[in-house]
Amino acid sequence: MLYYLFEYLEKQFQFPGATLFGFITFRAALAMILSLLISTIYGKRIIRFLQRKQMGETIRDLGLAGQAEKAGTPTMGGIIIILATLIPVFLLSELENIYIILLIITTLWMGVIGFIDDYIKKFKNNKEGLKGRFKVLGQVGLGIIVGATLYFHQDVVIKEKLPIAEQQQIIETNPDAKESAFFKPEEKSTKTTIPFVKKNEFDYADLITWIHPDLQKYAWVIFILIAIIIITAVSNGANLTDGIDGLAAGTSAIIVLTLGIFAYVSSNIIFSQYLDIMYIPRVEEITIYITAFVGALIGFLWYNTYPAQVFMGDTGSLTIGGIIAVIAIAVRKEWLIPVLCGIFLAENLSVIMQVSWFKYTKKKYGEGRRIFKMSPLHHHYQKLGYHESKIVTRFWIVGILLAILSIVTLKIR
Repeated sequence: MLYYLFEYLEKQFQFPGATLFGFITFRAALAMILSLLISTIYGKRIIRFLQRKQMGETIRDLGLAGQAEKAGTPTMGGIIIILATLIPVFLLSELENIYIILLIITTLWMGVIGFIDDYIKKFKNNKEGLKGRFKVLGQVGLGIIVGATLYFHQDVVIKEKLPIAEQQQIIETNPDAKESAFFKPEEKSTKTTIPFVKKNEFDYADLITWIHPDLQKYAWVIFILIAIIIITAVSNGANLTDGIDGLAAGTSAIIVLTLGIFAYVSSNIIFSQYLDIMYIPRVEEITIYITAFVGALIGFLWYNTYPAQVFMGDTGSLTIGGIIAVIAIAVRKEWLIPVLCGIFLAENLSVIMQVSWFKYTKKKYGEGRRIFKMSPLHHHYQKLGYHESKIVTRFWIVGILLAILSIVTLKIR
């Protein structure tokens, strides 16, 4: 809203300083500062409110060190993250931008699912919370909305580079040609990028057009299915990672900040030309959302680091995973998720491996056996005697290394 106010003041009155709001970098920095202030200043009030409403976490006895002390710690702290993200976004972003609209819908959609889950756990005395099939149904519903919007909406386009021969002709004709002259017109596309591959663009339509070219018109089905799988996997991965103080919030901040770099360079025609990457018009507005989200996560860590004063609950973890997935799909870096979200992947795989092996050995030997002392993976290290602060810090370090590896894929192919 402030964006539109200062845009009006600039156009009508040439108000001093109003032009700053036209710069993505300025609004992004302001969004991060504002979200950080909201989450740290008002976070304490929200925690007190949750305490008054007796929203304390009920801790199951898993035999973990320090577990008993966590009983009664307020949950549903994801509300802090959601509010601290959305307020700066509404104030500073271009609200008619389709990417911003999708991210707002994602935040509210997954936030509601997580809130219902936390509410059932606390007030219905059901430790399982919302049944898994309803969570999955909500994730699938969001995947359909996101996939269909990104496929059919007229503003979701890319601009591909002209062939090298044509670029050379342009340079010979006009040595001072701008970067935009080397790109084709905007077009709808189901193309994405594959990391570590020289010709790193892949078209989802190719998955069916090899059968018959006429199947191109059904490419939207493939794209929506991919969106559903990614959103479901990442949101569940974030949910499993939220097990010890500061782990999910810190890891997610690293992931989202990295996606912010991809969003910024992909939306800048100069960087796209220099790095030889896909140019995605209008996706730069996501940067505002990302910086607000990162500020909210860092502010939440003020209260969530060991010993935590508040837990994010499913209200936060499911929302975080959904947002990460949608941003990755929007900037066409979803195939980087196994690397960038490597912590989430390891947590997911540890649970799948543990459960599968236990069932297999119980069926074969009559006694279930385990690969890990406990899953998800972070609990395995707790069982080995590591303090949770050390586990979290080391997971953050691994997350940073994975983020760096993801960033270098811009040039290493």
